[in-house]
Amino acid sequence: MLVNMKKILPFLIVTFCVTGTISAQKKSELIEENQDLKFRLDSITRLVSTAQSNQKISEIKAEELQSQVTELQDANATLLKNLNSFAALSSQNSENINKTLATLERKEAQLKGIVDGVASNDSTAIVILTNAKQTLGENAKVQVSNGSVIISEKLDFYFVDGLGTKVQDSAKEWLEKISKIISANPKSAVTVSGLSMTGELDIALNQAASVAQILIKDYGIEGAKVSAKGLDGGLRESLQIEIHPDYKSFYATAKDDVKN
Repeated sequence: MLVNMKKILPFLIVTFCVTGTISAQKKSELIEENQDLKFRLDSITRLVSTAQSNQKISEIKAEELQSQVTELQDANATLLKNLNSFAALSSQNSENINKTLATLERKEAQLKGIVDGVASNDSTAIVILTNAKQTLGENAKVQVSNGSVIISEKLDFYFVDGLGTKVQDSAKEWLEKISKIISANPKSAVTVSGLSMTGELDIALNQAASVAQILIKDYGIEGAKVSAKGLDGGLRESLQIEIHPDYKSFYATAKDDVKN
């Protein structure tokens, strides 16, 4: 069956035109939609890039903050350690100061005891001097020197012509009086000294020892508290009986106090 092309051709042309128009319209829409999507993608990309950049900045800031926190923690720990050390040191210093003060107080008490002992010895010397004057007479050669009472007499008062070591009977009565003075002061010690002007110290010592023996054996003076010496008298020649503090006992007590 033959188709009338003249009738169909116009229809085909119209159809093609309509189809072309529709196709052209859809293509422009697709291009526009594509551009819109591309714009949106670019926007999202920028947002993502910005977010990533901000994230990196935040991470850097976080690291810096963490570093600062770590430094602060270390500094705080060091400070606490120093404070604890300071507290311990302060406590130790306080303890040392208290110990030092206690030691000073103890030493002060010891020194006071020594001073009081010296003052007591001085007072005792005055008592002994008074007693000696009363017992031996105002004309007796008695003096006080460095807290000691010294009773002096010439050698010929004790020994015939000042020679030998045998004590005369007349001198023994004198020694008996002196022994009473010594006995009245039991805390005192006695030193008998022979003074020689010729340098014969052995003779001077023997004479002093003879007098000391009479005080011990005849008149009961404690031997441990009596000593004898031979001294160079220079231009003097005499025999001295020195009644003085018991220095051995005094120094032993003071030494024990210092140890404690």
